[in-house]
Amino acid sequence: MANTPRRLQFGVFFQGVNSGTVWKLPESGSQTDFESFRRLAQTAERGLFAAFFLGEGLRLREHFGRPHELDVAGRPDAQTMLAALAAVTTRIGLVATQNTTYNDPADLAHRLASLDLLSGGRAAWNVVTTDNAWTGENFRRGGYLDHADRYTHAEAFVRTAKEIWHSWAAGADAPAGPVRHEGRHYTVDYTPRLPRSPQHRPVLFQAGDSAEGRDFAARQADVIFSGHPGFDDAVAFRADITERTVRAGRPADAVRIMPASEFILGATSAEAAEKREWVRSLQIGPQQAIAYLEQFWGRPLDGYDPDGPLPDIGPAVEETSETRGSGFHGAKAAELTAQWRREAAEQGLSILQFVRAKAGRTDGSFVGSYSEVADLLAKYARAGAVDGFNISPWLIPTGLDDIVNHLVPELQERGVYPTEYRGSTLRENLGLDLPGSPLPAGPARTQPVPPRTESVHP
Repeated sequence: MANTPRRLQFGVFFQGVNSGTVWKLPESGSQTDFESFRRLAQTAERGLFAAFFLGEGLRLREHFGRPHELDVAGRPDAQTMLAALAAVTTRIGLVATQNTTYNDPADLAHRLASLDLLSGGRAAWNVVTTDNAWTGENFRRGGYLDHADRYTHAEAFVRTAKEIWHSWAAGADAPAGPVRHEGRHYTVDYTPRLPRSPQHRPVLFQAGDSAEGRDFAARQADVIFSGHPGFDDAVAFRADITERTVRAGRPADAVRIMPASEFILGATSAEAAEKREWVRSLQIGPQQAIAYLEQFWGRPLDGYDPDGPLPDIGPAVEETSETRGSGFHGAKAAELTAQWRREAAEQGLSILQFVRAKAGRTDGSFVGSYSEVADLLAKYARAGAVDGFNISPWLIPTGLDDIVNHLVPELQERGVYPTEYRGSTLRENLGLDLPGSPLPAGPARTQPVPPRTESVHP
């Protein structure tokens, strides 16, 4: 761990479809109007945030086979929105979540290079991968990836994109030549059409947390959007990623780590604690609590009192499915619901109380006075546990105001937050070196293989 405090970086995560954003207040803004995005991005830039991060949703979460009416729903195309934001910002990075399964590498590489060039070197790509047929129904190829193949496919995709970006040398008048890839899922023979941006190529974010996902990030990513914000967990995650990064043949500090987080702040501890209860009541009301349990019970539970005990009946299904969203997919419903009934009974919790405790983003929440939270974040900085935090505001578009107006100055006083942008590119502001070889150490470069019949999940 570092002996001197790291300068923490902040990013803001505009989620779109989600159940954590409060939409019931008069000041709650639209999830699709440009004004909401502009307001949030410019506030973040005023607070010297490194990045503005857009999520991606390729299919709406469902509830009993229909779009979930209690979710905030709205996700304009990420690259279209970020291109518009590039025109009204000057320093903040612009991160687009884009899926390797349902894009083509040459086309996506060109579109991301366009954003990177037009923004002056501020573009980034959050690399995600999907394999299920439920999402695939929205696309021509369908759900054609075996689960075990998702990172093999993603790695070939990312390497191909990197070759495209690196084939046009800095200062050159033309690309070095075509980029060719022949693999199991696609064939590429492409001559790049754009020169490099000031940061050479988009910064790569990655958020997979499985062993395969961590190894993939260690080989290919510049930044990890992690799910490990708790201090001890963050320290352990940093150690694991450092070990994997070195094993992949990269410098130990090659990958930045920015866990997902939520901030609920006040002038005093008591004010912040009171605000947390108010925010949770708006995020999860009686309807949301019942609907949350229905995702696991697989049957209507609207006859149950939200202020009463958890349902005393078993679930309709043993295993939950993709239709219920990533937070529910794969859960062993019978085992889980029995465990929840025991927990709620032992703690004397009603349905509403239990769901607020279970579904609230408590692990990633920083709740306290501005000075208390600043002291805690300084602890992270001194330990080198993280490089920053990717913040999900609970209110759009004003959810960063407390952070920028009050928390950032406290962090600056403690010497753990920037007082100005380091440069004009995202790579500079994250403290990342210009990229070298497009193929960092790792598995052997993909070679042509005999064609096979792609599997389509039923």
